[in-house]
Amino acid sequence: MRHPSFLRLALALAGAAWLSGCALAPGGHMDYRTETAPLDDLVDIEPITPGLVATYRNTVSRAAPMPESLRAELDAWTYRIGPGDVLSIIVYDHPELTIPAGAERSAAEAGNQVRNDGTIFYPFIGRVQVAGKTLDEVRELVSTRLADYVFEPQVDVGIADFRSQRVHVSGAVETPGTLPITSVPMTVTDALGQVGGARDDADWHEVILTRNGEEQRLSLYALLRQGDQTQNRLLQDGDVLHVASAENQAVAVMGQVRTPGNIALGNERLSLTDALARAGGINETTAQPSGIFVIRGQAADSDKLATVYQLDIRNATAFTMGSHFPLQPQDVVYVTTAPLARWNRVISLLLPSIRLPGATAESISDARDL
Repeated sequence: MRHPSFLRLALALAGAAWLSGCALAPGGHMDYRTETAPLDDLVDIEPITPGLVATYRNTVSRAAPMPESLRAELDAWTYRIGPGDVLSIIVYDHPELTIPAGAERSAAEAGNQVRNDGTIFYPFIGRVQVAGKTLDEVRELVSTRLADYVFEPQVDVGIADFRSQRVHVSGAVETPGTLPITSVPMTVTDALGQVGGARDDADWHEVILTRNGEEQRLSLYALLRQGDQTQNRLLQDGDVLHVASAENQAVAVMGQVRTPGNIALGNERLSLTDALARAGGINETTAQPSGIFVIRGQAADSDKLATVYQLDIRNATAFTMGSHFPLQPQDVVYVTTAPLARWNRVISLLLPSIRLPGATAESISDARDL
């Protein structure tokens, strides 16, 4: 739920954008004084134009084949043994070496567990350093050292239990937990499949892959819904894959619409026109056609509070641009009211209650003073 102060700020920002983009009508002057930075200096104002819409359309994810770099990683994938893994070593025609503890035990129970120092102990040849090696390398090493005791040993090496390398999957998935990395390469889609997939309340647009302390933000929506394989990754030991919840993924639609309120985005992305339609459409008797705004907060380290996008629908074909303007979570859509003088009164009441960094305002504090 949005904090009331944020909504007041959203209204004031929309007013500043409207006033900066439109000529004031006679008698529409706001009677307030700013002592330091004016509100216009704290927001960026952009009209929604065909050029702006074109930039968004060019950045929309589309089906894309697997990148050559990822394909090469998958083709070259080779599991390397680590501490904790359990090896199954078979020496053909020598069962006493294969399962020395008895045939009733499973391979994982009777196998050779790799110690913390990366070694195993094997009959006749003693300690063998196996950590960091592939199965073929260990097979060749054991065969060579056994040749002093067994005539032409035929050796096969496998992994009975994968324990050394893990991937952690957390967040809004069916069964979050830890997955072992095996001899079969694991991608993001593989990992999500093993934990039952993302839940209905997951944010498919905000999947965070943390590797060696660095975060990569991926779009599960682009990957699974749009077939964009550039969003896929080969997972490595220690990776943390977090699927965020969609609880804060909403757009607020306010002002002169028939049913104002929050619209949950879920796993879809709405355009400005979609949001207005879901809010029951614009109230044509009270709305200002040139006063449809999208208020989008900036990052905390930005010197601006927000960017305000303005759509002028005095020409109904402008709705076409709105249908290609994608909204983002926590955007505020505000439709102003007519006439201008009434809007000025609303802003004059809202501005004094806003505390902006480096800016103070003095103005009318009571509606009776208007």
